[in-house]
Amino acid sequence: MPEIDTQVPTAVGDLGAIIRLPDHNEPLPGVVLVDGSGDGDRLDYGGWPEWIGQAGSVTLRHDKPGCGGSPGHWTAQSFEDRAEESLAALNVLREHPATAGQKVGLYGISQGGWVALLAAALAPEEVDFVICHSGPGTSPAVQERDRLNKELAEAGHPEAIEAEAMAWVDERLERLRGGEDIEGILADQSRLADRPWYSTVTFAGNTVAELEFFRRILDFDPAHVLPQVHCPLLALFGGADSLVPVQESLAIFAEHLPPAPADHGFVVFPGANHGLFIADPDPAIPRRDQLAPGYLAIIESFLRDRQQAAQTLVTA
Repeated sequence: MPEIDTQVPTAVGDLGAIIRLPDHNEPLPGVVLVDGSGDGDRLDYGGWPEWIGQAGSVTLRHDKPGCGGSPGHWTAQSFEDRAEESLAALNVLREHPATAGQKVGLYGISQGGWVALLAAALAPEEVDFVICHSGPGTSPAVQERDRLNKELAEAGHPEAIEAEAMAWVDERLERLRGGEDIEGILADQSRLADRPWYSTVTFAGNTVAELEFFRRILDFDPAHVLPQVHCPLLALFGGADSLVPVQESLAIFAEHLPPAPADHGFVVFPGANHGLFIADPDPAIPRRDQLAPGYLAIIESFLRDRQQAAQTLVTA
C-alpha cells in the first residue's frame, strides 16, 4: 500500500504526517489515528496503519507536537488542543481524493480515545465515526489511580506499603487540583525516593512538564462528553488490560452515549492486553498474528458499514 507525506496545520505549526493509500482507486473511509500518551512520531506506529488500512480504509497518522521534527511540545497541550489537532488532521484526510464521498473518523488509541470523544463532541458535523482502542470511560485521574493500585498489588508489596504509596498518589492528586506549585510537589516527592514504591508512582510524573500536563487533563470526564457524541462509536477493550478499568468504562459508555443512526459496538477481547494483543512480542511470530482473535474482522465490518452508509446517502 503506497504512502505519501503530508502536513497537518495546527496552532503550533505544521505537524509531519503520512497518508497510507489503498492499492486501488476506489475511495474508502478515512481513519485518523489519534495517538496515546507520551511521545508520538509518525514513523513509530508499528503495524497499525497497515492493519487498519487493509481492513478497508485510508489512514493518516501524524507527529505529536515536539516529536518527529514537528514544532511545539505535547506536554504544553490540553485535551482541547489535541482535539483541535485531530480535527485538523481529519480535514486533511477528508480533502484527499482517496476518501472522496466517504465517511471520515477517528481511531483513538488509549489516551487518544478521550481526545477522539472530545473531538466528536466539539465538531459533530466533522467526525463521522469514532473507534476507541482501549480508551477509558473514566477520567484520567480515576484511570491512573486504578492503574497504580493494580501495579502496586501485582508487585507483591505488603498492604501497609501499598497504602503508603496510594496515600502519596492521592495527596499529589489533590495538590495538583489545588493549584499548588509543581516544583514544591516534586521536592516533597523526591524525599520519598527511598520507598520501595517510588519508581512505580513517579513513572510519567516526575518532571514539571509531565505534572503540568497531567494537571490540565486529570479531571476530564467522558461522562460529560459522551452525551454529545452522536456518531457511530466502536469501543474495543482487552479483557486482561491492566491499565484501564474495563468494566467501569463499559458501564459509563453504555449509560451516557446517546443512540446513533447506526448501532454502537462494544467489544471485550478475552485475554487481550491494553494493546489488544494476546501475547508478548516474539520475533518468530508476526505481530499481526498476535492480535486478539476477531479484532481485524470487527474493524473491517465496522468500516464496511461506514462505507455502505456513505453510499446510501449518495443514492438517497
